[in-house]
Amino acid sequence: MLLSPTSESAVMEIRPLRPEDAPLYRPFRLRMLREHPEAFSSSAEEEELQAPEVVRQRLSSDSRRYWGAFEGGRLVGTVGLDREQRRKNRHKATVVGMYVAREHSGHGIGRALLATLLAEARDCGLELLVLTVTEGNSSAIHLYETLGFCSFGVEPRAILIEGRAYAKVHMYLELRPLLA
Repeated sequence: MLLSPTSESAVMEIRPLRPEDAPLYRPFRLRMLREHPEAFSSSAEEEELQAPEVVRQRLSSDSRRYWGAFEGGRLVGTVGLDREQRRKNRHKATVVGMYVAREHSGHGIGRALLATLLAEARDCGLELLVLTVTEGNSSAIHLYETLGFCSFGVEPRAILIEGRAYAKVHMYLELRPLLA
């Protein structure tokens, strides 16, 4: 998917991330975990200890799919879809790893990444998406709400970082009507 230019010279491309993108994805993921530790349950410290092959495996998983937003060959945003594997839960998936680099925010990249993810989720027959967002992250909550996500509760003290607790807002989106 190609988007309008975000600057005079670059065109934004959104495409699935592949195992060969691991050398671009790994430092980008470490950046997002460092810049916003409160937003993710993974930590940069733990991820740095993992072998690069772990990232390649993540990008080749059958149950997880990731997309990247690229500008001039540089990765500037990501989002993932983690599909449930158990028989009773296969109708749903979790939105994971949503992040747009600070210097590229405000240009519709996050919305475009999510639109790509939503199209894929519908195409593969998913009925329900869930996600969590850090309480107080009003811009992310607003984006998700404009795409139809609804809050269904707040998990207090969902993650702890150096003794500070952060709550997570749980949200969902029904992609298909439930069968009676």
